[in-house]
Amino acid sequence: MSQPSSNPTPSEEGAGTVTARTAAVPKPRLDESQVLGCEYLHYPWDGWEKWAIAHGLDAKLAGLGRLTVREAYQHQWDDRLKSLCGWSDDGQALLAHALRFPQAARRRWDILLRTDGLRGDYRSCSTEWVWGYLQSDARRLLATVQRA
Repeated sequence: MSQPSSNPTPSEEGAGTVTARTAAVPKPRLDESQVLGCEYLHYPWDGWEKWAIAHGLDAKLAGLGRLTVREAYQHQWDDRLKSLCGWSDDGQALLAHALRFPQAARRRWDILLRTDGLRGDYRSCSTEWVWGYLQSDARRLLATVQRA
């Protein structure tokens, strides 16, 4: 077994640190006009997920964020919701919110996915999804988005 160098290289010194991980993963580019030219597993939401994990976001939460970014694009959510889902700033505010308030981010993303971008919801004690109906948590989120 070799001894560690007395003068480690920058990559040896920083390996495994957040700085080293973030340097290895490029910042995502959430650009709707580029999506159709992407290869499988190289969509903007895939890049955002890798970038979020490199910045220290829990992998499961990053996966949920990835789904939210993807659905906002694929289902053509309202522009305010797309912005909330990272499409206006390459996902920077989305990541900052998730890192600072992971439980709130999970709740918000769960609501957005459940309601297909606040378009409809499941009635209490029912498996029927109803267009235009929103449970109270989704109505609160809608009010927040409308104020922004």
